[in-house]
Amino acid sequence: MKKIFENPRFIFGVYMLLALSATLQSYYGSPTIFNDLEYTAYNNYLIFKQSFFHLMEGKDLFILYPKEHWDLYKYSPTFSLMMAPLAILPDVVGLFIWNLLNALVLFFGIKKLQLPARFKGIEFSKISMFIILFVGLELMTSLQNEQSNGLLAGLIILAFVFLEKEKIWLGTLCITLTFYIKIFGIVAFALFLVYPQKGKFILSSAVWMIVLALMPAVFVGFDQLIFLYESWGRMLGEDHAASYGYSVMGWLQIWFGLEVSKNVIVLLGVALFCLPLVKFKRNLNYEFRWRLLVSILIWVVIFNHKAESPTFVIAMSGVGIWYFFSKKTKVNLALVILAFVFTSLSPTDLFPRFLRESFVIPYVMKAMFCILIWGKVIWEMFLIQPQTNTDLTDFSKVE
Repeated sequence: MKKIFENPRFIFGVYMLLALSATLQSYYGSPTIFNDLEYTAYNNYLIFKQSFFHLMEGKDLFILYPKEHWDLYKYSPTFSLMMAPLAILPDVVGLFIWNLLNALVLFFGIKKLQLPARFKGIEFSKISMFIILFVGLELMTSLQNEQSNGLLAGLIILAFVFLEKEKIWLGTLCITLTFYIKIFGIVAFALFLVYPQKGKFILSSAVWMIVLALMPAVFVGFDQLIFLYESWGRMLGEDHAASYGYSVMGWLQIWFGLEVSKNVIVLLGVALFCLPLVKFKRNLNYEFRWRLLVSILIWVVIFNHKAESPTFVIAMSGVGIWYFFSKKTKVNLALVILAFVFTSLSPTDLFPRFLRESFVIPYVMKAMFCILIWGKVIWEMFLIQPQTNTDLTDFSKVE
């Protein structure tokens, strides 16, 4: 049985099935009634799809279209254009490809990671499959909501993989794509600090940012594109959350009664995130670099005041990498089990409903153990012993 779960082909098939089952569940799901209007169960996908047609028709992307879907489009004009290949397909086909893209980018991102040197002699494909399985339940939650979070997690991990291979242009392309999907992907540019060839990193990032930003102008013109970016900025500025959701802000508010501005908390989070980086000149080794990847994956969720349950596939990807890459201790085991139970299991029917409604949701338990693990990762980055900066893993020899 263990060999089956270590088999990449088997796990690949599992992820294919997750995408298919989530698609069928959404496509044939019961309609939702909102403001006396009926909407499909795959409303989020329709928001993405319709944004392409709105773009081509010269409309404002960032206003409500209640006859089509019940929520705002919040991504960039570039992402609207990227939806073109799916938008022209029948909904069930486009939705399946969208879910499959989210699942497989994450699958291959994790699969392409390399083990730390102290695991010498252990075949990484086995461990990577356990990480992929660990994340699978959280991925399913995201797929059932037709969200882009699996894609974002996979792109951030692939960016790390490409940078490790010194493929700077591909790495920065992945990071830039995350920004134009959800702006918090910009945090992944922190990887810049722990790699050489910084001039090439800056140049490639600038080129991709400009090219992707201007790409829609080919179809809508510069004046319309400028209008769309202005509208996007206004929408984001006015998009205030009614609560702090599953975040550090929500946790501090519920557990400790702290009513602190979200901007102050984010700034403190940035400071804590950056503290280990003061040692980066002495810690270019892989143990430091993969922990920085983990820190990014968790940070972008727990310091996002808009974080919802489907977003946590990004954080749990970081948690999975952290646990399976770390030395096995009782503390680590306890933290990863608690994170799996309260983050991944709690939204499912496998978890008692009364506990979810009376304990998990009110006390922000979905975020709590991701927050604690992120704190431990930051602490571990401080404890890493300095090594020479020649420790860059040679991935050119890795298949």
